[in-house]
Amino acid sequence: MKSVEIKITTEYIKLDSLLKFSGLAETGADAKEIIKEGRIVVGDEVCFMRGKKIRSGDRVYVPEIDTELVIK
Repeated sequence: MKSVEIKITTEYIKLDSLLKFSGLAETGADAKEIIKEGRIVVGDEVCFMRGKKIRSGDRVYVPEIDTELVIK
């Protein structure tokens, strides 16, 4: 599994914005579709909420590319 650290300077970042910020989605529409299809795991659960607040210490996993985003 590939692990990528993402540093945020705010209290949180919304999941769809995180996907765009990290380069895993090119546009907001792409991010929305990825989340809607259940292709993202936040913590230990598949997440379908594009506005999910992701905070420092959270882990976001993308199974199809075996990559984990570690939020710092």
